[in-house]
Amino acid sequence: MKYDEQPTLPAPANTIGAVGWMRKHLFNGPYNSIATLVLGYFLISWMIPIFQWSIFDADWIGETRDACSGDGACWVFIGARLNQFLYGFYPEAEYWRLNLAFILLMFAIAWLVLPKTPRKGWMAIFLLVIFPVIAFFLLYGDAFGLERVETHMWGGLSLTLVLAVVGIVASLPLGILLALGRQSDMPIVRSVCVIFIEIWRGVPLITVLFMASVMLPLFFPEGMSFDKLLRALIGITLFQSAYMAEVIRGGLQAIPKGQYEAADALGLGYWQKMILIIMPQALKLMIPGIVNTFIALFKDTSLVLIIGLFDILGVGKAANQDPNWIGFSTESYLFVALMFWVFCFSMSRYSMHLERKLHTGHGNRA
Repeated sequence: MKYDEQPTLPAPANTIGAVGWMRKHLFNGPYNSIATLVLGYFLISWMIPIFQWSIFDADWIGETRDACSGDGACWVFIGARLNQFLYGFYPEAEYWRLNLAFILLMFAIAWLVLPKTPRKGWMAIFLLVIFPVIAFFLLYGDAFGLERVETHMWGGLSLTLVLAVVGIVASLPLGILLALGRQSDMPIVRSVCVIFIEIWRGVPLITVLFMASVMLPLFFPEGMSFDKLLRALIGITLFQSAYMAEVIRGGLQAIPKGQYEAADALGLGYWQKMILIIMPQALKLMIPGIVNTFIALFKDTSLVLIIGLFDILGVGKAANQDPNWIGFSTESYLFVALMFWVFCFSMSRYSMHLERKLHTGHGNRA
């Protein structure tokens, strides 16, 4: 008997799309449905006044305090101080130098991140070797006809990015070396790395910055000066490299012993084994921990305020003391929090993208 093949019927409307997602995740049982309704009620009750204050009743246009006459947020304050939030006390005529440096940085990062761009290796060399030199002369000047801008005039979001980028780029390779040294068979190397890691992990960053700014110059010869920003960068890098070393050590220990034995069986030397076999596998496992450390570093840059460097949070606190704008600290802190959230969330999402891209396991993941 011959049967006619019937066309495939579409899925029920209540199992696909937004309705299907809600039935699966929010209303898939009596208890979940009640919890969704209760939490939704409190969330809406909480969010409506916030949106009312921050958007609908807010003042957006103007240049002075007189433009803020409503009961909502005064975003005019942020607009009037926007250059200071972004550039600190950098000379206004030289803003183009900061803009050019960060445009080059974003271009290089985008080149490395986008999947089909060619010659990523050359771009990585440019980013790690050539770009720091270009950025230094652009930001500091005193060469090629550029006016010198002392580091105490740097500030705002630009200073936060300088601290974060330098700390991230410098702490990762140093952390790798410390992690390898801690697992070394040479007792002296292992002891030095263990002592370094435990000392730096045992003190708070605020103490490190204070020591780097106040105490360290006392050990220099008389008449020798050391730039305050450079001292902060060194302190942040050494501090974060200790935490990075522990993250990397955890990844190295997660590699099966058979991988080490296989590399030894191939006759590879120590550095060949680490670079070609062990580290590529370990780094995939360490992505969440590494990015988590990067995010912590980015947020910890706000502590440089205690040594007289005004990052974006420091600029916000200074702006709150302006007699012409007293009373708008809430708007200032919300804007600063938004800037931190944007960068930290971007790093987190890119971390998740890398995890999916580099995943080589078998079977379905949870």
